[in-house]
Amino acid sequence: MALAVTAYGSKVLRKVCDDITAEYEGVDKLVENMWETMYDAGGVGLAAPQVNKAIRLFIVDTAQVFETMEDEDKADLFEDEEGIKEVFINAQIISESEDWWADQEGCLSLPDLNGEVERPWSIEMEYYDKDFKKHTKTFSGYNARVIQHEYDHTEGVLYIDHVSGISKRLMKNKLNQIAEGKVNPKYRMRFAK
Repeated sequence: MALAVTAYGSKVLRKVCDDITAEYEGVDKLVENMWETMYDAGGVGLAAPQVNKAIRLFIVDTAQVFETMEDEDKADLFEDEEGIKEVFINAQIISESEDWWADQEGCLSLPDLNGEVERPWSIEMEYYDKDFKKHTKTFSGYNARVIQHEYDHTEGVLYIDHVSGISKRLMKNKLNQIAEGKVNPKYRMRFAK
């Protein structure tokens, strides 16, 4: 079932989320609903706070993007990597590359808004998958960008916290409209007011 996406202005988006265990009730159903919600809204990632759950859980599917790209775009975004489809539970970034790159980002919780964000080109991450099996992996390019964006959600951080001061000032009016529910996305949203 597609869930309502939590909009900017909601307190849950600014919480540092809690770790969960394999005993967390309903995690499988939540993940299933998050996939449906993400695809329904046209996203490539979704974090639990975006469906009003303050837990360290997010999903990423860059494989869908990779499949539709031209070869020259794949080289820029993925280098030698493939797209991924993965569940991340209790994720922690262990290290970041010194190389950073800027690109436009958007967010389902901030519809019709995007901004340029600089992020490390690659990250090493420790996390549990949907079966609570532990992994330590390095991700780079577009995969790393999407993972970092979703990881930020579990830290109470939004991509707009990374944009330049002038860009954020230019976004202020639109941010107020989102917080007040004065937007009409093509997917269900839960507004703070």
